[in-house]
Amino acid sequence: MGILFLPASLLAAWLLGAIGVIAPGSETGVDFASNSIRWMMTIPAGGMFIASGLMHTIFAQRTAENIGWKTNGFQYEVGFFSFGVGAAGIYAAYLDKSAWVLLAVVISAFLLGAAANHVYEMVKDRNLKPGNTIVLVYDLGLPLSLWVLLALV
Repeated sequence: MGILFLPASLLAAWLLGAIGVIAPGSETGVDFASNSIRWMMTIPAGGMFIASGLMHTIFAQRTAENIGWKTNGFQYEVGFFSFGVGAAGIYAAYLDKSAWVLLAVVISAFLLGAAANHVYEMVKDRNLKPGNTIVLVYDLGLPLSLWVLLALV
Protein backbone atom coordinates (compact mmCIF):
# COMPACT_ATOMS: atom_id res chain seq x y z
CA MET A 1 0.00 0.00 0.00
CA GLY A 2 2.65 2.50 -1.07
CA ILE A 3 -0.15 4.88 -2.02
CA LEU A 4 -0.49 5.69 1.70
CA PHE A 5 2.83 7.55 1.54
CA LEU A 6 1.06 10.39 -0.32
CA PRO A 7 -1.35 11.38 2.47
CA ALA A 8 1.36 10.55 5.03
CA SER A 9 3.66 13.12 3.39
CA LEU A 10 0.99 15.82 3.87
CA LEU A 11 0.52 14.82 7.51
CA ALA A 12 4.28 14.82 8.10
CA ALA A 13 4.70 18.31 6.63
CA TRP A 14 1.80 19.69 8.71
CA LEU A 15 3.11 18.03 11.90
CA LEU A 16 6.68 19.23 11.41
CA GLY A 17 5.41 22.76 10.85
CA ALA A 18 3.01 22.59 13.79
CA ILE A 19 5.66 21.49 16.28
CA GLY A 20 8.09 24.10 14.97
CA VAL A 21 10.80 21.92 13.44
CA ILE A 22 12.82 24.27 11.25
CA ALA A 23 12.28 23.38 7.58
CA PRO A 24 14.98 23.38 4.90
CA GLY A 25 15.40 26.99 3.80
CA SER A 26 13.92 28.38 7.04
CA GLU A 27 15.69 29.98 9.94
CA THR A 28 15.04 30.13 13.65
CA GLY A 29 12.14 32.40 14.55
CA VAL A 30 10.34 32.12 11.20
CA ASP A 31 6.53 32.29 11.34
CA PHE A 32 4.40 29.12 11.26
CA ALA A 33 3.04 29.59 7.72
CA SER A 34 6.42 30.26 6.09
CA ASN A 35 8.05 27.36 7.89
CA SER A 36 5.15 25.02 7.10
CA ILE A 37 5.03 25.90 3.41
CA ARG A 38 8.76 25.14 3.20
CA TRP A 39 7.93 21.70 4.64
CA MET A 40 5.18 21.34 2.01
CA MET A 41 7.67 22.25 -0.72
CA THR A 42 10.25 19.79 0.64
CA ILE A 43 8.17 16.70 1.42
CA PRO A 44 4.87 16.43 -0.51
CA ALA A 45 5.77 18.82 -3.36
CA GLY A 46 9.43 17.80 -3.54
CA GLY A 47 10.06 14.30 -2.31
CA MET A 48 6.70 12.80 -3.21
CA PHE A 49 6.74 14.17 -6.75
CA ILE A 50 10.21 12.67 -7.22
CA ALA A 51 8.88 9.38 -5.83
CA SER A 52 5.94 9.67 -8.25
CA GLY A 53 8.43 10.12 -11.07
CA LEU A 54 10.13 6.87 -10.07
CA MET A 55 6.82 5.05 -9.74
CA HIS A 56 5.55 6.19 -13.17
CA THR A 57 8.82 5.36 -14.97
CA ILE A 58 10.88 2.67 -13.22
CA PHE A 59 7.86 0.88 -11.72
CA ALA A 60 5.40 1.88 -14.46
CA GLN A 61 3.60 -1.43 -14.90
CA ARG A 62 2.99 -2.01 -11.19
CA THR A 63 1.91 1.61 -10.69
CA ALA A 64 -0.52 1.42 -13.60
CA GLU A 65 -2.06 -1.77 -12.17
CA ASN A 66 -2.51 -0.11 -8.75
CA ILE A 67 -4.37 2.76 -10.44
CA GLY A 68 -6.44 0.44 -12.61
CA TRP A 69 -4.73 1.45 -15.86
CA LYS A 70 -2.50 -0.11 -18.48
CA THR A 71 1.03 1.20 -18.92
CA ASN A 72 1.37 3.62 -21.82
CA GLY A 73 3.55 6.46 -23.04
CA PHE A 74 1.53 9.07 -21.19
CA GLN A 75 2.41 7.45 -17.90
CA TYR A 76 6.11 8.04 -18.61
CA GLU A 77 5.34 11.67 -19.45
CA VAL A 78 3.64 12.02 -16.05
CA GLY A 79 6.76 10.52 -14.50
CA PHE A 80 9.14 12.91 -16.21
CA PHE A 81 6.91 15.89 -15.33
CA SER A 82 6.88 14.68 -11.72
CA PHE A 83 10.70 14.63 -11.58
CA GLY A 84 10.75 18.28 -12.65
CA VAL A 85 8.07 19.39 -10.20
CA GLY A 86 9.78 17.49 -7.39
CA ALA A 87 13.13 19.15 -8.06
CA ALA A 88 11.39 22.54 -8.28
CA GLY A 89 9.63 21.86 -4.96
CA ILE A 90 12.86 21.16 -3.12
CA TYR A 91 14.51 24.21 -4.68
CA ALA A 92 11.48 26.42 -3.89
CA ALA A 93 11.81 25.57 -0.19
CA TYR A 94 14.89 27.80 -0.18
CA LEU A 95 13.21 30.68 -2.01
CA ASP A 96 10.35 33.05 -1.17
CA LYS A 97 6.63 33.53 -1.67
CA SER A 98 6.85 34.27 -5.40
CA ALA A 99 8.38 30.82 -6.02
CA TRP A 100 5.81 29.19 -3.74
CA VAL A 101 2.90 30.82 -5.59
CA LEU A 102 4.31 29.79 -8.97
CA LEU A 103 4.74 26.18 -7.87
CA ALA A 104 1.32 26.16 -6.18
CA VAL A 105 -0.27 27.15 -9.51
CA VAL A 106 1.51 24.35 -11.39
CA ILE A 107 0.83 21.73 -8.72
CA SER A 108 -2.81 22.77 -8.35
CA ALA A 109 -3.52 22.62 -12.08
CA PHE A 110 -1.95 19.17 -12.33
CA LEU A 111 -3.36 17.61 -9.15
CA LEU A 112 -6.87 19.06 -9.37
CA GLY A 113 -7.08 17.88 -12.98
CA ALA A 114 -5.82 14.46 -11.89
CA ALA A 115 -8.40 14.39 -9.08
CA ALA A 116 -11.21 15.16 -11.53
CA ASN A 117 -10.02 12.31 -13.76
CA HIS A 118 -9.85 9.88 -10.82
CA VAL A 119 -13.39 10.77 -9.73
CA TYR A 120 -14.61 10.42 -13.32
CA GLU A 121 -13.08 6.92 -13.48
CA MET A 122 -14.62 6.03 -10.11
CA VAL A 123 -18.07 6.96 -11.37
CA LYS A 124 -17.89 5.91 -15.03
CA ASP A 125 -15.74 2.77 -14.78
CA ARG A 126 -16.31 1.87 -11.11
CA ASN A 127 -12.52 2.04 -10.72
CA LEU A 128 -12.12 1.80 -6.95
CA LYS A 129 -8.50 0.64 -6.93
CA PRO A 130 -6.45 2.23 -4.10
CA GLY A 131 -4.28 4.10 -6.59
CA ASN A 132 -7.40 5.73 -8.01
CA THR A 133 -9.18 6.50 -4.72
CA ILE A 134 -6.72 7.04 -1.87
CA VAL A 135 -4.69 9.35 -4.12
CA LEU A 136 -7.54 11.88 -3.86
CA VAL A 137 -6.40 12.82 -0.34
CA TYR A 138 -3.11 14.03 -1.85
CA ASP A 139 -4.57 15.37 -5.10
CA LEU A 140 -6.94 17.62 -3.15
CA GLY A 141 -4.96 18.00 0.08
CA LEU A 142 -1.71 19.38 -1.33
CA PRO A 143 -3.26 22.23 -3.35
CA LEU A 144 -5.54 23.10 -0.42
CA SER A 145 -2.60 23.05 2.01
CA LEU A 146 -0.47 25.24 -0.24
CA TRP A 147 -3.17 27.86 -0.79
CA VAL A 148 -4.15 28.00 2.90
CA LEU A 149 -0.54 28.49 3.92
CA LEU A 150 0.06 31.05 1.16
CA ALA A 151 -2.93 33.04 2.42
CA LEU A 152 -1.34 33.06 5.88
CA VAL A 153 2.15 34.14 4.75
